[in-house]
Parts: sequence; C-alpha cells; structure tokens
Amino acid sequence: MLKLKYLFNNVDLAEMLLGNWEYDKQSLDMFEYYRISSNAIYPFQSQGKTQLLRFSPRTEKYKENILAELDFISYLRSKRYGVLEAVVSRNGEKLLEMQTPWGDYFASVFKRVSGVQINKTDLSNKVIFSYGKALGKLHQLSSEYKPSKNKRWSYSDVLNWIHNILVDFPDEKSALKETRLLQDYFSSIPMTKNNFGLIHYDFEYDNVFYDEESKSCNVIDFDDSMYHWYVMDIEQSLESLQDCSLPEKFQQKKQCFLDGYRTEFEIPDDMMSLIPACRRFANLYGYVRVLRSIEDKWNHEPEWLVDLRANLTEAMKDESLCFGKEIE
Repeated sequence: MLKLKYLFNNVDLAEMLLGNWEYDKQSLDMFEYYRISSNAIYPFQSQGKTQLLRFSPRTEKYKENILAELDFISYLRSKRYGVLEAVVSRNGEKLLEMQTPWGDYFASVFKRVSGVQINKTDLSNKVIFSYGKALGKLHQLSSEYKPSKNKRWSYSDVLNWIHNILVDFPDEKSALKETRLLQDYFSSIPMTKNNFGLIHYDFEYDNVFYDEESKSCNVIDFDDSMYHWYVMDIEQSLESLQDCSLPEKFQQKKQCFLDGYRTEFEIPDDMMSLIPACRRFANLYGYVRVLRSIEDKWNHEPEWLVDLRANLTEAMKDESLCFGKEIE
C-alpha cells in the first residue's frame, strides 16, 4: 500500500490529472466514492459511461512495472480474456507521468468492467466454478505470453526489495530471516512453462467480477502482478474464497474452484506443495509493505488514521507469526 501520507483525499489533484482525458464535467461528484490503498482510484464518467482514474506518486511505483502491466492487459484483451481496458489520454497515451504541486505522479484511466464482485454474488457453484476457470485461463494465456518490451518484476525482485526495505529497520530481525528462508526455498524450486509465469497475485474476490449475462468473469487490478509460480495465485484465491465462505462449505467450494481451474490449465500435483511457502511469501510481502507505509507519524493525526494504523499494526502481528520458522 501507499505510505499513509498519500491516503488523504485530494480532489484538486485528481481533477488536475483527469484533465488529460475526456470526461463529463458533471460527473465529478462521483469523486466522493474514491478509495486509496496501493493506488488512488477516483470514479467519473465519460460520455455517460463510468471510468476509473488511477494514480500514484512516482516515488511509490516503478514505471517499467506499470508499462508491463498495461502491455499484459492489452495481450489478454487481444485473446478475448475478460479484463479491464485502459483508456488513452487526449495525447494517445495509456500512462502519463505528470508534474503537480503535490509532486510527480503516474496516472492511467480504465473502463469499468461488467458484472458484480464475487463476494457480492450468491457464491453458487456456478459462480465459483467460473471464478476458478477464469484463473486457469489467465495462467494458460500467461504460459504463452512473451513480453515484447517491458517486463514485470519477479518474486525474486520482490524479495530483494523487501530485503532493502528491512535494512532500514534493524529491529526486524525475524522478518529479515524470513526473507532469507524464502529466497533459499524458492531458489530450489524448478521453473517450467507449466508452473511459472506472470501471475495476477491479487486474484481475490474484490478484483474479480461475475457477469451473469455472459456467465463469465472479468478481472481488474493487475497492479501487483509479478513472475511467480502459478500456485501463488491459487493460494491467494483460495485464501480469499475462505474469507467469504461458510466454514462448513469451504472444502466443497475449494474443490469447485479447482475443478473450474483445471478445465483451462493443469498444474502438476507436486506444485500444490508450494502453498505453505506461498502463504509465507504473501504474509511477508504484506507485512513489509505495511511496515514501510506506517513508518511516518505525525502529531494530532485524524481519528481515521489512528484507527487505520492500529488495525494495520494488529494485522502485522498475525502475518509475522511464522517468521523464521522452517518452511514445510
């Protein structure tokens, strides 16, 4: 997520950035439905259709990663995969780098996808099967994908980034040990076209929309995509599915998801043994991102920020429970 100082609503900044795209001026009241986490997202309309302005400080992102994300989305759309669509600016660009009074920012605009978020459906077998099928198809297409220019970072790059962040936190010895454990563990795992490639990473229920009309899913938010073992996406999806399923029904929903997945792509059974390590990776990555985000503190913070900091700190405790322990 972004550093806490970037989580404040800034309508003037959003409007300044949006000026580079076509938009309906009367729709700017939709800005009140903004949200900010890893990016700032401000909804608006263009010719009566809802679109989303996404922006972030240049210091928080790598330009090549964003360009590679946009390239991958274009590839998926060319294969008729259900995915969001980037909108070109008035100057014909999908990614803008802008100087503003608040610093330099990256900005893009996307069309809203059709359907409803998975967790807002009835979670029927039909929906869960489609959810799994969408991930399997994504991995099948990823296994054939060869970036022409820009390339997303890999799990190894992420672990190096984590290590570099932790250097500035000398008390985080267990997190640093966890980083080394994961580096050693994953370095021993074979990479093949069938088990490793560009993954979504955040294929959770709020980023996948089920469209009743087409009986298929549409996917958004590739901001965290990276090169990793495909089972990483499976683990993240199942963890998300468990959060929105009744405990007594989860195993059946899990099987339904995997059945849908396997209609599009197959991963060797031995790859499922990576799931515990993938959970450890997700916990460490989430922990360090929050650690970096909440580092700065100010006097007389607004109540919402105090509460957010407390909630994030509590979540970090859960994520760090296994740090430094042997990976199963």
